Amino acid sequence: MPQHKYPKYLFVTGGVISGIGKGISTASIALLLKSSGYKVSVLKADMYLNLDAGTMNPLEHGEVFVTEDGCETDQDLGHYERFLNQNVLKHDYFTMGQVYYDVISNERSLEYKGKCVEGNVHIPQEIISKIKSAAEMDKAEIMLVEVGGTVGEYQNIMFFEAIRRMKQKEPDNVFLIHLVYLMIPPFLGEMKTKPAQASIYDLYALGLQPNFVICRSQKEVDEKRRQTISFNTGVKAENIIAAPDVDTIYKTPIILKSQGMDTKLLNEMHLKHRIQKDLIEWTEKVSKINNLQDTVNIAITGKYFTSGSFSLEDSYVCVIEAIKHAGWAQNLKPVIKWFDVEKFENQKEREALEEKLKTFDGIIVPQGWGSRGVEGKVEVVKFARENKIPYLGLCFGMQMAVIEYARNVAKLKDANSTEVNPKTPNPVVHVMPDQEKYLKENQYGGTIRLGAWPCNILKGSVLEEAYKKFSPDDISNENAISERHRHRYEINNEYKSKLEKNGLVFCGTSLDGKLIEAIELPKNVHPFFVATQFHPEYKSRFLKPHPLFMALIEAFRK
Repeated sequence: MPQHKYPKYLFVTGGVISGIGKGISTASIALLLKSSGYKVSVLKADMYLNLDAGTMNPLEHGEVFVTEDGCETDQDLGHYERFLNQNVLKHDYFTMGQVYYDVISNERSLEYKGKCVEGNVHIPQEIISKIKSAAEMDKAEIMLVEVGGTVGEYQNIMFFEAIRRMKQKEPDNVFLIHLVYLMIPPFLGEMKTKPAQASIYDLYALGLQPNFVICRSQKEVDEKRRQTISFNTGVKAENIIAAPDVDTIYKTPIILKSQGMDTKLLNEMHLKHRIQKDLIEWTEKVSKINNLQDTVNIAITGKYFTSGSFSLEDSYVCVIEAIKHAGWAQNLKPVIKWFDVEKFENQKEREALEEKLKTFDGIIVPQGWGSRGVEGKVEVVKFARENKIPYLGLCFGMQMAVIEYARNVAKLKDANSTEVNPKTPNPVVHVMPDQEKYLKENQYGGTIRLGAWPCNILKGSVLEEAYKKFSPDDISNENAISERHRHRYEINNEYKSKLEKNGLVFCGTSLDGKLIEAIELPKNVHPFFVATQFHPEYKSRFLKPHPLFMALIEAFRK
C-alpha cells in the first residue's frame, strides 16, 4: 500500500506552446486542494539564467511581482497569492541561474568534498534540494511546483531530470500534471490533438508519464478527442481534463472542480477530503461577475504594453487584476483602455487623446523606469488634476505627480527626477542616499528597496479614510500600514515644505518620517487624487480587494 507521507509533490508542466496558463491552472488546483483541508504551498521554477526577475524588461517577461520578503519574481506568484489568499515568499521561487550560482558557490567552498562537479549530477540535486527546502519552510502537506517554459526545451532538461529522480525515489509522493494546447486551425475548423500527443511523448523520452493532462483550448475538448489522447498516450481518459477559454480566470477553479479534479487528484495521491468546502463565496462572486451590467471606464497610461503591433497586458497584470477585484466588489464591470504615454509628448496627438480621456471615469499612471515617456506621463497627471478626474499614481506614478505639481502649481521651473535629468535645477525626485553606491558600481539586480515596509498614515487624510472604510484590519493602533515596495528613487525632502505650502498633502511617510510614501489632494480640491510610492496592486486578492483601488472605484461612482 502507498505510504501516507507528506509532503506530496505535484509538478505542473507545459507543452505545445508557452503562455497557455500554467500559472492559472496551478493556482486553481492549489485552491481546490486547500479548500479540501490541506496545507498547500506553491513554487515556481524558471529556466532563466537571471538570478531573479528584477532586471527583466516587462515586455520580455511580463510584470515583475514582489513578495513580502522582497524577492523580485515571476508574475505567476501574483496569481498564486490572488487565488490562495496567502503570501508566497522568496524560497517559493527560483531560477536556473540561482541553481548554477549555488552549485558553483558550493564547489568554491568545498561543499562537495573535492568531487568533480558535474551538470547531470549536481544540478538536478540542487533543484531537488530547493524544492524540498521550500516545502519544509512552508510546512506544506501538498507542494505544487510549476515548471516554466515547455517540455522539449533544451534549457529545461535538468528540471525534468530532477522530477524523474524524485519520482524514482518517492513514487507514491510525486505526481505530474501536464498542460497542453489543442489547436483549431481556422482553415480546418477541427480540433487537432497531435501536437499535444507529441509533447506527452517528449515527457516519455525524459522518463516521465503524466498522471493528468489538462487540455487548454478555445472550446471544450470533446469525448472523441479525449479518448484519442488517452489511447495514444496511456493517460487515463478520466484524468484528461478540459480547460476551455474563459472570460475571467477566476472561473478556472470552478471548471476544474466541476470535472471532479480535486477528488481525482486526492484519489491519485491516496488522500481524502478532510473538509468539503464548495468554494461558496468564490462561486457566488464569479456568478455575480457574469451578471454585471454597469461599467466603469478606466484609462491606464503606461509604456510597457506596446510591442510591435501587439498590446501585452501582462506588463501590468497586477494593476489590471486589482482594478477588476475592486470594480466587481462594487457591482461594476471595469472596461480598461490603454494609452501609450509617449503619444502625449506630441501636442497634436495629445489634444486628440485628451478629448478621449475626458470620457473616462478615472486615470491610473502605473510603475515605470527611465526617461522614456516621462513628459507624456506628466501631461497625463496635469490633465487628471486640472479636469478633476479621479487619479491613482503607483510608484513612478507618484513621482510624476510630484513633478507635475512642482512645475505647474509650486512654479518650480524644470522640476524633474534625477533619474530623468541628472542636472535638473529642481530635483524634486532624487536617488535614495543608500542607492547611490549601487548605481556607481552598476549593481542593479536585487539592490533596490524591496518588499514590505511600514508606513504611517496621516490622520484625517483620504488615504486613512480608504483603509478604515475598506480594510480596517490593515491599520495598526499606531495608524500604520504595511505595503510592498520596488523603487530606487524617492521624493526629495528639501522640497516638502514648498510643496505643502502650495497645497500638496503628504499623507504617508516611513516610520522615521524620512521617506515620503504617499501624497494626495484634499477632497475640497479634487474628488480623488492619491499617489503612492508603494505598490498596493501586489496585495489585492480576488476575495479581498485592496482598499486604495476600492476607494478609487468609489470615487468613479460618485
